Amino acid sequence: MLDHHSSTSQQNNFWRPMRLLNFYRIVVASLLIGLYFFFGDNSWWTESNGPLYLRLSVGYLLVGLAALSFTWVHWPRFNRLLTLQTIADILFIVVLMHAAGGIKSGMGLLLVVAIAAASLISQGRLALFYAALATIALLLEQSYQLLIGNDRYSDYSHAVMLSLSCFATAWLAYSFGKRTLQSEELASQRGIDLQNLAQVNELIIQEMQDGVLVVDRNLQLRHHNIQAESLLGSSKPLWDARLLQDCVPELALLVRRWMDEEETATGAIKFAAEERELRLRFMPVGSDRKQGAVIFIEDWSQMQIQAQQMKLAALGRLTANIAHEIRNPLSAISHANQLLQEEIHDTHSQHLLQIVGDNVQRLDQMVKEVLELNRRDRTLQEVINLEDFLVEFHAQFCETEKILPVCFQLDIGNHQAKVIFDRRHLNQILWNVCRNGWHHGKKKVGSLVLSLQASDNSRSIRLSIADDGPGVSAEDRPHLFEPFFTTESTGTGLGLYIARELCEANDANIQYVAPDHGGLFLIHLKKAPI
Repeated sequence: MLDHHSSTSQQNNFWRPMRLLNFYRIVVASLLIGLYFFFGDNSWWTESNGPLYLRLSVGYLLVGLAALSFTWVHWPRFNRLLTLQTIADILFIVVLMHAAGGIKSGMGLLLVVAIAAASLISQGRLALFYAALATIALLLEQSYQLLIGNDRYSDYSHAVMLSLSCFATAWLAYSFGKRTLQSEELASQRGIDLQNLAQVNELIIQEMQDGVLVVDRNLQLRHHNIQAESLLGSSKPLWDARLLQDCVPELALLVRRWMDEEETATGAIKFAAEERELRLRFMPVGSDRKQGAVIFIEDWSQMQIQAQQMKLAALGRLTANIAHEIRNPLSAISHANQLLQEEIHDTHSQHLLQIVGDNVQRLDQMVKEVLELNRRDRTLQEVINLEDFLVEFHAQFCETEKILPVCFQLDIGNHQAKVIFDRRHLNQILWNVCRNGWHHGKKKVGSLVLSLQASDNSRSIRLSIADDGPGVSAEDRPHLFEPFFTTESTGTGLGLYIARELCEANDANIQYVAPDHGGLFLIHLKKAPI
């Protein structure tokens, strides 16, 4: 559609000057007819052929009218029509010059004007050709005057001078047309470059995470992106008003104060909108603030969240390093405590040593969990047969935690599923969740149930861990998977957090569902391709 529109516009740029040339031709022909009736009785007019002059003038007028009608219908082709019209101009003007008494009548100047106009319209392509035709016509007319013995014309000096004028005009028109074409090509290329640059700027601004507003001196919106609408929270119809005070009046007041230099600070300005804290930065469009402003809008709350995440990541690395350094002296304390328990048999001392051993184990468990969290991205995924893995895990868990198999039940069913997962991570996830469920359960028959179930998504399989404990309160559910969140005085608050992190590292997810009784965790695992 754009190419067709551009082509149509270019054709109109050619046909419009030709239409003006035809209007000029009609005006000249009308003036020639008027001169015949106005000066027909003068003495100098007696040397001319009046009837021929009148018929040629009328014919020239009719040719102009016909040519004008052709320009409206765009027929025949542009170059062909222009050439035909120029040849007609040369013939009519030369013959009119002959009818008016020859080259000394002064009508030869119309020939120069006609050649100049035709050369400019054709942008110099046929300028010298038109000048050559005019020269031939002038020389033939002058030769005819000499052959018939006209005493007023004894040489070719006037004809040669007029011919040189035609060639000079044609050459100037050719040079001007060539420069015009170069200028048009350069302007067209610059226009394309500017259009591409505008599209790139538009794309960059739209993809920016920050909001961008551009206003002029009257606070009229010149440009804005979708992020600005989202951050400022105004409804879509208001943005169509194109005035900042209609969209966000409070912001318009701040911009006006900034333009009036009531607030000279160029730093960030806090701004509250739709229960969201924003940071604004104003930049002048030109050298003066009053010319307009570019407003950058940043979500301050989101920036604080990102900063908090960076702090947590740094704190996690620091904690992992500290945990690694603690492990060596902790092992030494544990070894020394074991030696003391073997040598000292006093009941009171044995009780104290047991307390030391329990707390050493607790610290060692915390160190293991912190180090495991730091290694969450080091996955070694493989295809795991869930049936064999769960049977082995169930037996190992019951033996290690001293749980009767009837208390911790395993329900595999007929699901022969294979998943892609890190075996060590999956074992850690199930161990953390099952130990948490057993700790909060009633520790009776069927208190803990691990089930393998079909998922709603054919590309995944679901594991469920249900317990008969009190469940998680509604107040604690949003914080259940947060690090260091625990409701027990002896807990670390890292078990469920590590389980979620390890699930995400293996393209799985874990969630808590509040059943009518007890607690229920669901783990969705990705099936291995068949």
